[in-house]
Amino acid sequence: MVTLPEGKLYIDGQLRAAEGGKTYEDIGPWTGEVVGHAADASVADMEEAIVAARRAFDETDWSTNHPLRRGLVAKLGEKMKANRDRLVEIARHEIGSAMGAVYGPQVDSPLGHVDELLKLFDEFEWEKDLGNAEFWGTTSHRIVVREPVGVVGAITPWNVPLYIAVGKVIPALLAGCTVILKPAPETPLINAILGELAHEVGFPRGVFNVVTAKDPATLGEMLVTDPRVDLISFTGSTAIGKRIMAQGAATLKRIFLELGGKSANIVFEDVPDFAQAVGSSIVAFHAGQGCAINSRLLVPRSRYEEAVEILKGAYEAYSKMWGDFDEPTNIMGPVVSARQRERVLGYVDTGQAEGARLIAGGRAAPEKGNGFFIEPTCFVDVTSDMKIAREEIFGPVLVVIPFEDEDDAVRIANDSDYGLSGAVQSGDKERAMRVARRIRTGTLGVNGGTWSFADVPFGGYKHSGVGREWGLEGFEEYLETKAIGIGV
Repeated sequence: MVTLPEGKLYIDGQLRAAEGGKTYEDIGPWTGEVVGHAADASVADMEEAIVAARRAFDETDWSTNHPLRRGLVAKLGEKMKANRDRLVEIARHEIGSAMGAVYGPQVDSPLGHVDELLKLFDEFEWEKDLGNAEFWGTTSHRIVVREPVGVVGAITPWNVPLYIAVGKVIPALLAGCTVILKPAPETPLINAILGELAHEVGFPRGVFNVVTAKDPATLGEMLVTDPRVDLISFTGSTAIGKRIMAQGAATLKRIFLELGGKSANIVFEDVPDFAQAVGSSIVAFHAGQGCAINSRLLVPRSRYEEAVEILKGAYEAYSKMWGDFDEPTNIMGPVVSARQRERVLGYVDTGQAEGARLIAGGRAAPEKGNGFFIEPTCFVDVTSDMKIAREEIFGPVLVVIPFEDEDDAVRIANDSDYGLSGAVQSGDKERAMRVARRIRTGTLGVNGGTWSFADVPFGGYKHSGVGREWGLEGFEEYLETKAIGIGV
């Protein structure tokens, strides 16, 4: 039985227990058993964090001392790398990550991305000189200055919590903001360790705070509604994102939302290796628990039956290649919780009731163990009006939709409330790029290309969110713009 170290709160420069020493159980997705305990913060604990972050921004030089910020963030990044083994252990046991996913966005990618964000900081233009100009007989010298927004409430999800925490916390700190990190209750420990490492590095009191809690809503809503918090950066479901936007309106705080997706992968008939393009579309990475995963496969009707047969074979082969805790090439383990497992299985029932044809999976997989396992699942004969084609399932479920021609493929891809990611594959690069430019989505891969880099902005259109994370655009989310005119 695995027992991870207990997660503490990090508030006002102190690592400590929650009020009254209250903790809650951290359940491991691989086993369904308790793998650790985390501090269960109270309203009073969050109040202390807000007060500390506000004071650190208003009363210290954190917002203006660029060398201090850069130095401490760089040290934090090195501490994170030195603690990779601990982070890997937490990611595997707490998040349910397979080893193949650990090498990517669960641990290794965010560790490497810290250096890229530091490089962006070093190259950033904090002040722009616009020169002199005349207006009503007066000459003014104009400059534009970038300044931090203030106190940031960063609310992170449970699917890739370290990656998303790095994408919010590091740019916000480098920008000069103070931060309160509120992790999802399902995965508290991998974010709690950031507070521990920041404490070891010697961050000034109140600059960075980590507050974990079992309740999924109360403390997050405190951040959203409190006028002392200037910006909310949230990654999670569209439903919660809408609620945050509504609640934040009363204080006119800046809201960044990275929400759901139902991304389309369009495979044209002229792709050089049709079997590979179709067969590799299995939704398996981290059991489909990713907002930017391509969960709709669009194939030409002229090769539709061929595609269905390819998928049957691909899923049959893959049925023996997932759910192994120790296999380094394995990218699919369990879903995060019993609740999520039942949610996904509910969508499987809905798909069958809607008339879609299930050609693979569709069941829980108790033979894999006592955790929250679901078979890789594929529906064909799907139409765009079906619930399984329109809603984000957030599980290992692929839906396959035929299209007639290029215009029809674009129409189907865009017939969605979401617009987060997608892919286009064609033997004609010009055709692929033409279609890519017509898809209403924030990120898109063409012919196997990827957009997932620290210097590339990430975010969505429509119900997939507001604003961008990563890249220069993500850094600027945490900055205000001040224009100054100086009389000459």
